[in-house]
Amino acid sequence: MNLLTKRMILLKLVLFCICNIILFASTPDEWLIVRGDPQLTGVAQTTLPAEIEPLWVFQAGDSIESAAAIYQDKVFVTSLDAHLYALDLQTGEQLWKYQTDGEIKSSPSIAEGIIYFGNEAGEFHAVDAVTGEQRWKFETEAGIISSANFYQKQVVFGGYDQLLYCLKRSDGQLVWKYETEGYINGTPAVVGQQVTITGCDSYLRLIDLTTGKQSQQLPLGDYVVASPAILSDRVFVGTYSGKFLAADLQSAEIIWEYQNPDQQFPIYASAAVTPEVVIMAGKDKHIYAFDPSTGQQQWSFVTKSGIEASPVIVGQRVFVATTAGNLYALDIKTGNQTWFFQVGFPMIASPVVAAERFIVGDTNGTLYCFGKKR
Repeated sequence: MNLLTKRMILLKLVLFCICNIILFASTPDEWLIVRGDPQLTGVAQTTLPAEIEPLWVFQAGDSIESAAAIYQDKVFVTSLDAHLYALDLQTGEQLWKYQTDGEIKSSPSIAEGIIYFGNEAGEFHAVDAVTGEQRWKFETEAGIISSANFYQKQVVFGGYDQLLYCLKRSDGQLVWKYETEGYINGTPAVVGQQVTITGCDSYLRLIDLTTGKQSQQLPLGDYVVASPAILSDRVFVGTYSGKFLAADLQSAEIIWEYQNPDQQFPIYASAAVTPEVVIMAGKDKHIYAFDPSTGQQQWSFVTKSGIEASPVIVGQRVFVATTAGNLYALDIKTGNQTWFFQVGFPMIASPVVAAERFIVGDTNGTLYCFGKKR
């Protein structure tokens, strides 16, 4: 292969990646995928005022354990009461609700006006964001808590039947499925034409999105609940034994790892990552900041309880929700606390940020919207 051919192949890969980011990444006024973009980086594109306060609350019929989505001035959230709700972003008023046949722990993902999510009955739904009407439904063999991600005209998600599915977004027709050796809990991350998955089989797997064939696998030493976060050619993920790992996607090798020497609690939360810092939170009651390249710890912050919800980076702050019902904002450079709010009920759902709004749900079924009152 000559140099010109190599450059053409590289250019095509870069263009594939850019097109996918443009089509599916969140904008300052929208949060379309559970971690904000196809790479699952957990970085908001908007800002928040220095001081935020509750603007409205919405009460669902049961616990909210999934992150909301924000699209065209609306909030979409699922609940264990088996419903998907559409709310007005400005007021919290319910616009419509869509009922399924099982509890919903899967966060809604949105592509070109259609909402995609799964439920505990093994149903994967496509719902019109404007009308709340079903477009189609796909049946799997077990529950789905993985959220959806996108590639061109396809949607990908994992299930408790140990399968990664790739469907046509237009009609739900199966394109391919890939069988793993354990439950797939997390959301698959997409970069270019490659999807990265983790799960209870203790492997990090790289799957070609066009063929459904595995190209790489990396043993992680323990099963994984969290979703992978990808920055350039590196992937970051925590394991059930409390190890936080950084791996190279090209060589499928672990670059660095960290484990609390005093407490080996599971890591349920996904990382939030920028070129300057990677933020990790765990059930050991700590929030950590590391250098993405070297793994050097920059700071840590101790909360009053474990953390299952994934952190979100907003400008120079990181926002975290805890199982004690506390919300924290920390300075991303120092780890100093800059804001605190107590909800009172455990929070498992990850916060989302768009349109200068901070939105998070709790296990009491309450969805909170924070911002600056005008």
